[in-house]
Amino acid sequence: MSRTRSFVAERDGDRLDRFLDERCEDLSRSRLQRLISEGMVTLEGRPTKAGVRLRKGQSVEVTVPEPVESRLEPQDIPVSVVYQDDDLAVVDKPAGLVVHPAPGHPDGTLVNALLAMCPDLQGIGGTVRPGIVHRLDKDTSGLMVVAKNERAHKHLSAQLKARKFKKLYTALVCGHLASGRAAIEADIGRDPGNRKRMAVVDSGKAATTHYEVIGYYEAYTLVEVRLETGRTHQIRVHFTAIGHPVAGDETYGVKTQGLPRQFLHASMLGFRLPSDDSWVEFSSELPEDLDSFLRGIAPAKVVVR
Repeated sequence: MSRTRSFVAERDGDRLDRFLDERCEDLSRSRLQRLISEGMVTLEGRPTKAGVRLRKGQSVEVTVPEPVESRLEPQDIPVSVVYQDDDLAVVDKPAGLVVHPAPGHPDGTLVNALLAMCPDLQGIGGTVRPGIVHRLDKDTSGLMVVAKNERAHKHLSAQLKARKFKKLYTALVCGHLASGRAAIEADIGRDPGNRKRMAVVDSGKAATTHYEVIGYYEAYTLVEVRLETGRTHQIRVHFTAIGHPVAGDETYGVKTQGLPRQFLHASMLGFRLPSDDSWVEFSSELPEDLDSFLRGIAPAKVVVR
């Protein structure tokens, strides 16, 4: 059954979509704009447009249909749930699991797993499905947060956009980094020579990666990485750009014997809960494949600045 909400403009000049965005905490701006274009939002009883300017005292009604069932298939795929409440779930994604269905990966994804694991999903964008707030590459393991309803998705996405999330990664990079702590600042965009890859390019988007050395090994450096921005493949591209690709990353570096995938793990995640705005942090240990590889290589004594 659809739900109708009523509002009255309190002043002149507000754009309709922005007016509703401030009052409908559980609906994203894109969802509101879609409802407007579908005629589900009326101004003084008549369908209207997103950019119309309101006059004080005008009545606005928003009709929100019940979410439809997703066409995606719930699948029993083992994924560790670190935390869960009515609004969200924090999961520890294993390597090899694609986050969202896409060409070449129609199912067997994290979304399919969550549809089976979280029967209390309330719907995102009008469909009963989990809200993916941020992504991890297929072969990157570690922590992710997903929203169960649109209000939580809006709350979490706003934090991410404002760079209020705390995200730490553990990475093993090739060679010995000369500095024990530094920032890599370089714009990232599509690689003009290979559209399936990203690269440091002048026309790219600004990206900043901070790292701190944890320890040195035979031919590697173990680092803790903090992202200031969240560009596609950012860590992998930035370390390749400074001549220290992530170990095991065949796309941006070279194959590493004994390492089945890139040595990159999302080890820590912090954000504010949509329910009460309290700050929470979660951590994840290195999975067995990465920990085993690390135990098999010898530490090295290196003096850094």
